[in-house]
Amino acid sequence: MRTTLLLPLLLAGTLLAPDAIAAGGSSTAETHTVQVGADRIAYRKLGSGAPIVLVNRFRGTLDTWDPKFVDALAKQRTVILFELPGVGYSQGTQPETMEQGVASLDGFADALGLKRFDLLGWSWGGLLAQAYLIDRPARVDRVVLLATNPPGKNDIPLQPAFLEHALKPVNDLADEEVLFFEPDSALSRDRARESRERIRERPDVDARIPSQPAQFERYFKAAGAFHEDAGGRREKLTKVELPILVVAGDHDTSTAGQNWFPLIGKMRDATFVFYSRTGHAPHHQYPDDVAELVTQFLQRPR
Repeated sequence: MRTTLLLPLLLAGTLLAPDAIAAGGSSTAETHTVQVGADRIAYRKLGSGAPIVLVNRFRGTLDTWDPKFVDALAKQRTVILFELPGVGYSQGTQPETMEQGVASLDGFADALGLKRFDLLGWSWGGLLAQAYLIDRPARVDRVVLLATNPPGKNDIPLQPAFLEHALKPVNDLADEEVLFFEPDSALSRDRARESRERIRERPDVDARIPSQPAQFERYFKAAGAFHEDAGGRREKLTKVELPILVVAGDHDTSTAGQNWFPLIGKMRDATFVFYSRTGHAPHHQYPDDVAELVTQFLQRPR
């Protein structure tokens, strides 16, 4: 069982006609690259309809999204998986500030001819999605924040259990149960195994996952400055008029969803959804449910 705390969602609009997804879906989708400044950024694209760009987590690559979640989104949307420079299939310099990440994402959107788009960020990618929303508000229609935290100081820090497992060069199933799921829940452990098997339908997934301390440091440096918040993004976030959907698990050892509680009542057009007995990857534990939630949210008018 899972419990959902949902602030009012006003759903409107009509469904876009679904497009046939290539055989194998995201598990076999072709990897493309595009030049952005000195970087060569890798991406995958599938589905049809209005575009949504997905920005990945700490150590995430194009391969580490659950195919079931991506394919469910692609029934209604054009899903574009974006990869950071210097990560996975991409070449170039990995960002060490959110400003650099915003510039990379902005250049990527330019290169693909995206004038406006919806944006979804998971974990570290959710930090970048918030920075992009605040710094480039004219380009974004709606934002989905999966298992991430707001700017500024948060009351609940990274848990020791997360750091114990997150920095291993290669993570096994037992690590992923702690990092992304709720190991005390039999259901969550089962979903962890199923998601891992789907992700590894592609060969050599682990070979492209960042595993060097220097790469970790760039992630941490950018996230650290985001939470120091010298630019006042936390306050700016409370003034954003665009629709924002926040999805969290209640047993997240990395970005505790409870850190959003002080902002509930301050944000202008935000919806908060919590899944019980769920960790850092609610969209991997409940891929169809979260994809449907996201799809319905994206249909609401601005």
